[in-house]
Amino acid sequence: MATSPPTTPHSFRSLTSGQRKAFFAAWLGYLLDGFDFVLITLVLTEIADDFDISLTKAATLVSAAFVSRWFGGLLLGAIGDRYGRKPAMLLAILAFSVGSGMCGFAWGYWSLFAFRALVGIGMAGEYGSSATYVMESWPKSMRNRATGFLLSAYPIGTVVAALAYEVIVPAAGWRWLFYAGLLPVALTLYLRRALPEAAEWQAEVGDRPDVTTSSVLLAPGRRLLNGALTVVLSAVLVLLFSENAGGAVPWLVAAVVLGLVAFTVQLAGRLWPVMLAIMVTTFCAFLYSWPIQSLLPTYLKTELGYDAGQVSDALTWAGLGYAAGSCLAGVVGDKLGTRRTYVFGLFLSLAFVFPVFALDSGNVVLLWLFLFVMQATSQGISGLLPKYIADHFPTRVRAAGLGFSYNVGALGGAVAPLAGASIAERTGLGTALTLLAGVLTAVVALIIGFNLPARIGHALRIESDAPALSPRLPKTPPVPGKPET
Repeated sequence: MATSPPTTPHSFRSLTSGQRKAFFAAWLGYLLDGFDFVLITLVLTEIADDFDISLTKAATLVSAAFVSRWFGGLLLGAIGDRYGRKPAMLLAILAFSVGSGMCGFAWGYWSLFAFRALVGIGMAGEYGSSATYVMESWPKSMRNRATGFLLSAYPIGTVVAALAYEVIVPAAGWRWLFYAGLLPVALTLYLRRALPEAAEWQAEVGDRPDVTTSSVLLAPGRRLLNGALTVVLSAVLVLLFSENAGGAVPWLVAAVVLGLVAFTVQLAGRLWPVMLAIMVTTFCAFLYSWPIQSLLPTYLKTELGYDAGQVSDALTWAGLGYAAGSCLAGVVGDKLGTRRTYVFGLFLSLAFVFPVFALDSGNVVLLWLFLFVMQATSQGISGLLPKYIADHFPTRVRAAGLGFSYNVGALGGAVAPLAGASIAERTGLGTALTLLAGVLTAVVALIIGFNLPARIGHALRIESDAPALSPRLPKTPPVPGKPET
């Protein structure tokens, strides 16, 4: 049974019980996603010691999950467009849970790299399917709140992971932290029976397989070629992000770009220039956010000399700031507009990036405060990103459009820890994180502020029923004697 949005909703009280259930289920799944995904960032130093590899080499294990995310976004997005948002979300939870648990059994660098890639497939699918599921179950007037409150789950998951790190790792070792990642498997059994399907997908797509992304990607004349292209892209990305490409890096990067563009053109049709612009925006967003997300625990342990308890405390405050900022962004976004709120939050965050990495180890409480506010503004504002991206795609291709474009852009997250570690070798880790966060935050704010993806679509006269690309109707002149509405 589908959950139908009310016609004129204004608050959470106007939501039906089915819509609240849909949100809670997606929120809980995304919390567990955040828990599983961030575990690797907490134990990089322990893994480096155990496997006798450098910290720079260990940092590539963070990138391993990003190597597979483009495929997860494409595959689970296509499943979501064809079979419904709910089954795609359940498959995503299952993938990242099993992948995380298997990390605990890793016997070396490459096995851990492979298991982290499975986590990436699940995380990619969870982002796209959960966001579209909640948005299409909720009223259109509340969709910034839907995504903002949904994404608050991710940092709560990181807080839980940080607390688990403090308790589990000193007593039992890093492997037991990953074994705990298997817990979400049980959640899928409950959600499979308890959840309704998203109303908007049910109404506009339902059982019409001819209009979805899977019908394009798996067409008889394309399926073998797309399968071969998937294998080649995956192999090239593994070579690049495991730092085994040697002198072939420029050629391999070019091959990745061409392969991803080939999928983009198939998936988006005439919308492909808009999708590419969304990918660039997201790529830059990950370059400003993920050096901090992935290397903050390492910075706290190596440059400030914090122990496990102090790292956990700092990450807790950072995660709570992220969660509070996501919720606030959603509320403000529904009142002031998605782009206006997004840009304001990004520029505001620049005031707090530099103080965070200028503090020494003795300013513990002040560091907590600055981390809270910085993450509330820089990371929390990304609670609007699913709504911003989804507005550029019609319902029939929204799950794959959101999942694929976001997760191709998320390759910036694979580049981020490598870039941060590389710059840190010359400037120090704190300076490297400050530089990447400051410059790229301004770039993303300008792209969104000038509405570049939609401007490209309008300039190319691309016709689409996507909200961001709908024809802009001229204002109707007021009728004398009749009040304006």
